[in-house]
Amino acid sequence: QVRVVESGGGLVQAGGSLRLSCAASGSIFNVDDMSWYRQAPGKQRDLVASIHGESSTYYADSVKGRFIISRGNAKNTVYLQMDSLKPEDTAHYYCAAWNGSAYYWGQGTQVTVSS
Repeated sequence: QVRVVESGGGLVQAGGSLRLSCAASGSIFNVDDMSWYRQAPGKQRDLVASIHGESSTYYADSVKGRFIISRGNAKNTVYLQMDSLKPEDTAHYYCAAWNGSAYYWGQGTQVTVSS
């Protein structure tokens, strides 16, 4: 059984910062990629950032220069540092772990940015 747990969401004013954390545990091996997605009400789930290996990263254009994805020291952990937050960043944020054959998802954490 695989468990993916996110934390760190909350309510913040525009211009503020939040740091999301994600940990994948259980029978999950050889995690190649870990990613953050987000989904706002009535919209599709979009990729925000991903990390392959230790340092190869991808960012959606909408978050470049504001968000940083990084690996944690513990195995299969990942962080998303979010700075200069905007109201349009408001969404439910999900962590996904890819082990080469399947994605494993967490329940997500809510991020709300007030104007």
